[in-house]
Amino acid sequence: MRLDLFLKISRLVKRRAVARTLCDAGKVLVNGQSARPARAVRPGDRLTLQFPSRSIELEVLAIPAAARKPGAGEEPYRITQEKQISGESDL
Repeated sequence: MRLDLFLKISRLVKRRAVARTLCDAGKVLVNGQSARPARAVRPGDRLTLQFPSRSIELEVLAIPAAARKPGAGEEPYRITQEKQISGESDL
């Protein structure tokens, strides 16, 4: 499954366009390497997502077949680390 589609279906981002933007900006790493939106994602891959206020590292457990609803069972990933990024708003 494509990386941008996995991020959308897994509900890690709200829209696929947001996933593409993050990938194009180098904010998504797959197994430690910057990844393009079309990169294939497989179970066992480790993803790092860098949002403006936090960074999430996760392991892909499964590839979902369809979009998920909130609270619809287990997530197709396991978060291994989550860090809050402090902004420099001391202006």
